[in-house]
Amino acid sequence: MSERELGAEAIFDLLVIGAGPTGLACAIETQRAGFRAVLVDKGCLCNSLFHYPSHMTFFTTSELLEIGDIPFPTTNAKPTRNEALEYYRQVAAYYKLDVRQYRLVERVTGADGDFRVHTRDRFDRPAEFRARKLAVAIGYYDLPNMMDIPGEELSKVHHYYDDPHPYSGMDVAVIGGKNSAAIAALELWRHGARVTLIHRGAGMHRHVKYWIKPDIENRIKNGEIQALFESRVVEITPDTVRVETPQGPKTLANDFVFALTGYHPDFGFLERLGVECGGVGRLPACHKETLESNVAGVYLAGVIVAGERTNEIFIENGRFHGRQIAAALAEKLKPQSVR
Repeated sequence: MSERELGAEAIFDLLVIGAGPTGLACAIETQRAGFRAVLVDKGCLCNSLFHYPSHMTFFTTSELLEIGDIPFPTTNAKPTRNEALEYYRQVAAYYKLDVRQYRLVERVTGADGDFRVHTRDRFDRPAEFRARKLAVAIGYYDLPNMMDIPGEELSKVHHYYDDPHPYSGMDVAVIGGKNSAAIAALELWRHGARVTLIHRGAGMHRHVKYWIKPDIENRIKNGEIQALFESRVVEITPDTVRVETPQGPKTLANDFVFALTGYHPDFGFLERLGVECGGVGRLPACHKETLESNVAGVYLAGVIVAGERTNEIFIENGRFHGRQIAAALAEKLKPQSVR
């Protein structure tokens, strides 16, 4: 249907901000309960997954990524990023989900029962969507933790790792000590890069997956990947990185930097909605059973429920939030016909 048919004139029962796996699950469960749902995302369907490394393999099995009671077929013990993108595309098509891609939500006005969600598309054209309830499933992968050091703005500095091929024969620094840093360092080294891993901890993080940790530690032990622990990058220049180490400052030749220092939820967006985020871990105010925030009619889903504790909620458990929200809607709303 065109935006003129289902845009400003229509009022949806639920508008989901974020079309990742958790957002899709919210829309699916809402439709199955007899309500009309729409999803709005500033990028493509499953935008965060799309920006994962192109050769990534999930740490979990396919059945733990399933939504909408649709089986996730794979020939591998653990599915790949490309298989996941295909799966979620097919699920969205099966349920005929109304997904408005490339729609940046600028602000939300109105109140419970009649929210107005103001968006802009890729060409800066405005649109407004009306909804009786909102679900915020924006994840956290879009906002990297910045180092706030000179040179971080240089084009050679990346906060996301994609593919090793362009860095063969290059001096590459990988900053971080968790799974993403370990995987990037290993792939870059195996594809011909000269890799230095820099981490403020005394060694690789204890949460690095059990089959990755010995691999990266053996490469470091053998001198194939250089590692600087208990160290931090203090400046990046076009040709070097300057590092403070326990042995004193070091200046390393450098062509590219992958600052894989983690990511955080968009607390500013939540606070502009009126959602309270405070205390240890900046946990958003959220009812444990219904997932409704302190703002009437605004529900939270996925990793943002855990605030800064982003290692507590994943697709595996966030996918069930849709059922909780749909059950809460059933208690408050009379279903409309879904077309």
